[in-house]
Amino acid sequence: MLLALIALVIFVLVAAGVFSLASLLDQRGSHARVLRERLATVQLANDRTSSDELALLRDEMLSDIPALNRLLQGSTRISGLQRLLAQADTKMKAGKFLVFTVASAVLLWGVVVLITANPLFGALGAIAGLFIPYIYVSFLRASRFQKFEEIFPEAIDTLARAVRAGHAFTTALELISNEMAEPVSGEFRKLYEEQKFGLPVKDALLNLADRVPIVDVKFFVTAVMLQRETGGNLAEILDGLSYVIRERFKILRQVRVYTAQGRMTMILLMVLPIVVAVVLSVMSPEFIKPLLYDPLGHWLIAAGFTLQVLGYFFIRKIIRIQV
Repeated sequence: MLLALIALVIFVLVAAGVFSLASLLDQRGSHARVLRERLATVQLANDRTSSDELALLRDEMLSDIPALNRLLQGSTRISGLQRLLAQADTKMKAGKFLVFTVASAVLLWGVVVLITANPLFGALGAIAGLFIPYIYVSFLRASRFQKFEEIFPEAIDTLARAVRAGHAFTTALELISNEMAEPVSGEFRKLYEEQKFGLPVKDALLNLADRVPIVDVKFFVTAVMLQRETGGNLAEILDGLSYVIRERFKILRQVRVYTAQGRMTMILLMVLPIVVAVVLSVMSPEFIKPLLYDPLGHWLIAAGFTLQVLGYFFIRKIIRIQV
């Protein structure tokens, strides 16, 4: 009993020490990462030439292959796919993305057929292969928008300070594009260059809301457009908007705390069957072999996978609370 208590105390002390060291290293790493991003943004602003600004001219080609480009331009869904790729900042045209999608479907079909020797499961694998690239791009888009939301209040504060110091609104936009980190600097650079090349500020702001369709940007665009039409103190409006966005983030963090148990449950339910299958395949291959080689086992795997996906979406719907 005494030895067990000593072992428990040692475990707690070691775990606390490791956690403290990891937290310290993560904090120092985050500060260093912020400094690197700031320095990289300033360097990019200094190195940007006039040819980079001319990239404002939109490339509406959906593929480098002329025949495929003409075929894709007639579809509104492909145009939406190209917008999704641009929002994810993948630097990829829709035509190339479709080629990668087909290749992913064929590859996964071949792997599943090779393992199961069942054409039906090969078709299911091909369908999954069609969705994997889209899920990956959607993940990149969501990550980019999340980073944008984190930096956006600071950009609004910088804009308010520049306006309060006497700078014109358009000059303040250039200041943000040169001093803020990506992806905020890139989006505001497009906003600044659009109005600089003759597009009305209202249309340039609407283009920003179209490129970054998040609630905070819509608030910002609406506030600036109303101020330009009705008048008022733009600096005070931006200060109030920044305060509202930060308070909204506080509420979102509280919601994440309240829904942490649901997220952990979702992760556990998703990972546990895979872990159990891997452990059984290593420790007792004969026990799990019927599930992999018997046709009934294939149907059970398909049913379990379907239920897992349904459970994921149900739990995700429950824990996602809009603020």
